[in-house]
Amino acid sequence: MRLTADIWVSAYLTRLRLAHIPAFVVKRGDSTAGAVLVKLNTLDGQARCYQRSFDLMTGERQWMVLTEGQEADVDASIAKQRSFDPDLWVIEVEDRQGRHLLDEPGLE
Repeated sequence: MRLTADIWVSAYLTRLRLAHIPAFVVKRGDSTAGAVLVKLNTLDGQARCYQRSFDLMTGERQWMVLTEGQEADVDASIAKQRSFDPDLWVIEVEDRQGRHLLDEPGLE
C-alpha cells in the first residue's frame, strides 16, 4: 500500500528536521494522490529539483533529477510543472552541503 502524499510529506519533513536540515512546504498539493517535487537549495544561487520516477527495468520507484542549475531557472521549471499539475506538492530543502535524504531507506 502506498502512503498518501500528505503522510509522506509529513514523514519526510520530520526526518529532515531530526537531521537539522531546514525544509518547508512551498506549495501544498492534493493530500491523497498529489505528486511531490523536492527542490534542494544549496544557498549559493544553485538548486536542484527531484521528482519520483518509476524505473521500468526494476519496477522500483526512485528519485531522479528533474532539473538543476541557477535557482531562478529551477524555480521556473517548477512553476511550469505546477501549471500542468495543480495537485503537485513542492518541498524546499535548504542545505549548503546538498543533503536531501531522498536516498535513505523508506523515502523511495
